[in-house]
Amino acid sequence: MNQVLKRNEVPDEHRWNLEDLIKGQEAWDQEYRQVKEQVKDIARFQGKLSDPASIKKCFELEDKISLHMERLYVYANLKHHEDMTDPAYQALSDKSKKLSVEVNEAMSFISPEILSLSDEQLQKLVASPELSFYKRTLEELIRQKPHVLGKDAESLLAQVGNLAQAPGTIFGMLNNADLKFPKVKNEQGEEVELTHGRYIQFLESPNRTVRKEAFEAMYATYAKQKNTIAATLSANVTKNIFYSRARKYPSALEMSLFGDKIDKSVYTNLIDAIHEALPLMHRYMELRRKLMKLDELHMYDLFAPLVEEYKLDITYEEAKATVKESLKPLGQDYLNILQEGFDNRWIDIYENEGKRNGAYSWGAFGTHPYVLLNHKDNLNSMFTLTHEMGHALHSYLSDTNQPYRYAQYTIFLAEVASTLNEALLMDYLLKKSTDPKEKMYLLTYYMDQFRTTVFRQTMFAEFEKIIHEKAEQGESLTPQLLSQVYYDLNVLYYGKDMVVDKDIEMEWARIPHFYNSFYVYKYATGFSAATSFAKQILDEGEPAVERYLGFLKSGGSDYSINILKRAGVDMSSTEPIKQGMSVFKDLLEQMESLAK
Repeated sequence: MNQVLKRNEVPDEHRWNLEDLIKGQEAWDQEYRQVKEQVKDIARFQGKLSDPASIKKCFELEDKISLHMERLYVYANLKHHEDMTDPAYQALSDKSKKLSVEVNEAMSFISPEILSLSDEQLQKLVASPELSFYKRTLEELIRQKPHVLGKDAESLLAQVGNLAQAPGTIFGMLNNADLKFPKVKNEQGEEVELTHGRYIQFLESPNRTVRKEAFEAMYATYAKQKNTIAATLSANVTKNIFYSRARKYPSALEMSLFGDKIDKSVYTNLIDAIHEALPLMHRYMELRRKLMKLDELHMYDLFAPLVEEYKLDITYEEAKATVKESLKPLGQDYLNILQEGFDNRWIDIYENEGKRNGAYSWGAFGTHPYVLLNHKDNLNSMFTLTHEMGHALHSYLSDTNQPYRYAQYTIFLAEVASTLNEALLMDYLLKKSTDPKEKMYLLTYYMDQFRTTVFRQTMFAEFEKIIHEKAEQGESLTPQLLSQVYYDLNVLYYGKDMVVDKDIEMEWARIPHFYNSFYVYKYATGFSAATSFAKQILDEGEPAVERYLGFLKSGGSDYSINILKRAGVDMSSTEPIKQGMSVFKDLLEQMESLAK
């Protein structure tokens, strides 16, 4: 697929079939009108949610409205993403968003009203046979009760919501719109303006001078704004502390983990287990230095290619066949669903004019999931295909085994199925490879995923933990303090044998994730859980596969930690992270022997 087609030129077999979701515009309009009517009906329950019969009817209607809303929203946005320049679907997407806000507002009375009941009344509701299906919903409401305030205080906190978004919004504006980077020289010696997008390309350059210049220019630009950005990040931390104290949580960290019912020890265990494995990371850095034939390894050398670009041309058909072959350990049932997705147009395959970039899996309960790709015939796209189909099959198995209310899995679990598929694909490719150059290319690809997803995200998570604790103890988050903490963590994670350039102390200033606090650790835990599953599946076979499929079918029917534990991955211990690290060690040893 060389030239980029217009949307109406894309052949049917390369497009997803959205008629499986909603039959077209007329059907969408009809369902939209239906939701508008149902929203009026839900208001009838206001002030009446004290007995099991009313609560049951209210929950049933809530589910009905939510499901229709989800279908309308997903369809409108999938259509919009096919060609984002099409005004008809821009309008439909906006219309679905407005309806979603209306629906959420109309149903917002349900939880506070039930929670206003006495503890005794709530316990009676949980024990009520009539509400047995909703027992988990009610128990979750009761768990949250100590952190829900009175009506006036909740109203006040809701109004603070717009203020609370300010640090993230200000950082976004500064980072994406106002910061201007200098020009740097590219490989051809031409002056090119440095941008966020080009920065990574420059760091991946085989030319060391290009990398160094881009690295120094990037951080010098942030250093000029260090006072403003430190004030913005500090305001975000202050906001988190304000909410945690207002809602009576012991700390900002514990508040952020509460929603998923995850103990603080899961977070600290991750950091402890990675600290234990840092000698392996340091060994990898030393190997990188040797392979790059450098006297000293600098921070700007971390993304440079270790082996010359190994061209793997993989057509979409070949990618599908390889992915299917690599997922054989998961058994025939899994492969059948995968094939169904390939055959029945779940996937929108190639780029077209106006199509949203990137890749994702999305859908609505009651129909199969959809996958958006922008496939290129390379290794990366093959990994993207197996990654997104991992999400899709997780959703499919959750939706077909759970009722609507309990089908949706949490973000904590979301990356496990996708990353597991990648681990099995990598294992398959490494076992099959006979060319040392290809093998080294694959190993580098996988090792860098460990480095960026497990080590680097854990370092970010540790930085967030330290700065929140300091602020909770009354320390001021000055640019000097933030830079010192960040620099020291880099020395710890990358090792003393590496030159940890002074400029890196400003990296905290360019990480947008720090405004979505205590989120990044989920990348590291998800990757570790997936690696642990893959290891068990490859070592044990059938029993491990059964446990894993049980995990995929669980949706959100229990708390994330419990779902994983039942499947054989106990994230409340350090075991899965240690299993992940033993895979990392094995890959490192393979690389070291190839490098001899």
